Amino acid sequence: MLKNNVVTKANDLNLRAYQLNKTEQLLVLTIASMVQPQDEAFKTYKLYVKDFMELIDVSDKSKYIELPKITKSLMMKVIEIKKTHSLLQVAWFSSVEHIPGEGLIEVEFSPKLKPYLLNLKDNFVTYALNQVAKLSSKYSIRFYELLKQFQFKKTVPFKMDEFRDLIGLDDSIYPRYSNMKPKVLLVAQKEINNKTDISFDFEEIKTGRKVTSLKFYINTNKTKSKVLDEVCATTENKSTNEKEKFHTELISKVKSIFKEKISGLEAKSILDAAKGDINIIKEKYEIAKVTPRIDGIVGWMCDAIKRDYQQLKGKVKNGSFNDYEQRAYDGKDGGMTYKSLEKQLLGWKDNEKDEVGEEFQQGKY
Repeated sequence: MLKNNVVTKANDLNLRAYQLNKTEQLLVLTIASMVQPQDEAFKTYKLYVKDFMELIDVSDKSKYIELPKITKSLMMKVIEIKKTHSLLQVAWFSSVEHIPGEGLIEVEFSPKLKPYLLNLKDNFVTYALNQVAKLSSKYSIRFYELLKQFQFKKTVPFKMDEFRDLIGLDDSIYPRYSNMKPKVLLVAQKEINNKTDISFDFEEIKTGRKVTSLKFYINTNKTKSKVLDEVCATTENKSTNEKEKFHTELISKVKSIFKEKISGLEAKSILDAAKGDINIIKEKYEIAKVTPRIDGIVGWMCDAIKRDYQQLKGKVKNGSFNDYEQRAYDGKDGGMTYKSLEKQLLGWKDNEKDEVGEEFQQGKY
């Protein structure tokens, strides 16, 4: 089922302004969710129309005939990406072929988008497709993507003009903030907070009497944050091999976050502690990077995730934020170090080797 797919794209692509309606956005994201992280080149992606219509909750079969109009309109819309020495103007798809007799379309991404969707190692945003499929507003979809990218930082400011561009809000639509706030901002807040794995509040920043910037405070919606369960859910037409393959890809993403060398088994233990939420892992690792004297990064990370260590405001020392809310011990608890905690979490004995990790390193896991 499409809802179990995961969207992964480079931050640089996510932070580009473009205007697509809700259906066009979901079509792009659906095809993007078919790209596998280890792919070296784009493929021809096959999408059954029935599955897509179910994803966007359209039951009227007469709407199926509108899909060629939607894809034609989409192919005429260009996204601009500012590079160091150039400006890239590119359409999302290089071709779309409709095959009515089989009820499917075959789609090819524009080759110039390869660096932004293929073989991503870092600086990317990832989320379950069904998180955005639930949203009814096209602005809410873009809003969710932007907030998801900055979830591990917990806060992000946007100048008003920048914010409007990024969510695809044309100057002619709700030009006054007093109109945009209830029609777009508050609608998105209600939808995202009630329907997705994140929630947010915001602060209005004024220059004089005019709201010129917005600062967003992002939180994990713990009651709805079940990403691993959602994306790894199996259906009758999905094999165990596909599930294992996806789990292996997630473990690779976890390993890419760390500067320290960690094994496959260690990455799996951190992933399990975070219940599959890559953004939580990134968030806690940011705290770990400025925390001195960690005796065992894996044990520390698992404990930080489970106990939800938080950065404390107003206690910054020597240019770092190494004061944070955590459990009572600082690296030890009754003689237990984080190294010992790692072994306990992983179910190791002191002399036991990381066999699963070694197998993962060799491509067997």
